[in-house]
Amino acid sequence: MAIKLHRCNAQWVKVGGHPCWRVEKALLDEGVEYERVLGPGLPWQRKQRTCVHELTGDYLYPVIEFEDGGVYREESKDMAARIRAGTLFDRAAEAPGAEAAPPRRSP
Repeated sequence: MAIKLHRCNAQWVKVGGHPCWRVEKALLDEGVEYERVLGPGLPWQRKQRTCVHELTGDYLYPVIEFEDGGVYREESKDMAARIRAGTLFDRAAEAPGAEAAPPRRSP
């Protein structure tokens, strides 16, 4: 199952504390197939993240979008832990406090 990782465009930042890299590294390490979707503008310009706001109602990265249109967003360390635990695709194991939105409907 392919997913989309919505992340900032600061791909050159590859340190453990960077939220987007933390989640992307977990996906890579676990062999999860994904498509990288880079956000517009400069990383610190949150109001330009309209696509993320439409998905989650917030302006924060990273966000994982599933094939069915559902989204998953919480603190990056918790996202990475869930990926590494192998429960990313388990909807029943939804993490407490996670922002899981229902699938988007096409107009």
